[in-house]
Amino acid sequence: MAHDLDIKAIIGLGNSGPKYERTRHNIGFRIVDQLAQRYGSSWQKKGIMEIAPIMIGDTKILLVKPQTFMNNSGNVIPLLAKQGIKAENILVVHDELEKPFGNLSFRIGGSARGHNGLRSLIQACGPDFARLRFGIGRPEQKEEVGDYVLRNFLPAEQQELERLIDDAADMIEQEIKK
Repeated sequence: MAHDLDIKAIIGLGNSGPKYERTRHNIGFRIVDQLAQRYGSSWQKKGIMEIAPIMIGDTKILLVKPQTFMNNSGNVIPLLAKQGIKAENILVVHDELEKPFGNLSFRIGGSARGHNGLRSLIQACGPDFARLRFGIGRPEQKEEVGDYVLRNFLPAEQQELERLIDDAADMIEQEIKK
């Protein structure tokens, strides 16, 4: 990214519960799970979110998984604000329909582009947070989007998924260590 980040929280977007665990919409949860595992942290329930503190280099980071379902992800923002975490201190990890499967990119700010989790966060704190977008591709028919994001990855995609989740975690570490 173009400028230094002061990340204090990484919010992985997803839906809680085993039904959604391996769906495209839950890639944010899976990437923060990978970071928690990598740094030997465990998840603790704290109100409407699960948190796992980690240290990347000298930086203390709070990993966050909202437990509100995707459309209400922004409900965690007031709880983070009480800890002094502002929008510019947040990195959101989410699925991105507009990118081909496995494409990883950072961005700061922007619109929700139809993503209900991002829309909820933007309503809660504005658009000026960093994002790691994980490409999941797009179905051919626009009407299929709702079902598509709640489906599991295809077998061919599953074969690459663990490597891509690792790549995403590596990108986050490199960005924070800059």
